[in-house]
Amino acid sequence: MGKVAISIDSKLRGAFAPVRLAIEDESSRHHGHAGWREGGETHFRVEIVSAAFEGKNRVSRQRLVYAALKDELADSVHALALTTLTPAEDGKS
Repeated sequence: MGKVAISIDSKLRGAFAPVRLAIEDESSRHHGHAGWREGGETHFRVEIVSAAFEGKNRVSRQRLVYAALKDELADSVHALALTTLTPAEDGKS
């Protein structure tokens, strides 16, 4: 895991105490596209399962994640694909 991914992991664990968190650097799939840079860590897919999402719709959940990662999104992360679930919605945890 690279520096940006470690920061994402740390911030999401601190903000949401997830029961499951998966972070995938998809930057290599976007070579030559907007926002891509040498070294990667520009495009991420995050799946997070947390009780903090209970009672919130998809957009509200994503806004919470964006707020937690505002520094990364302003600086190094070009794209962030999110799956945000509650423990009741998740069949894997």
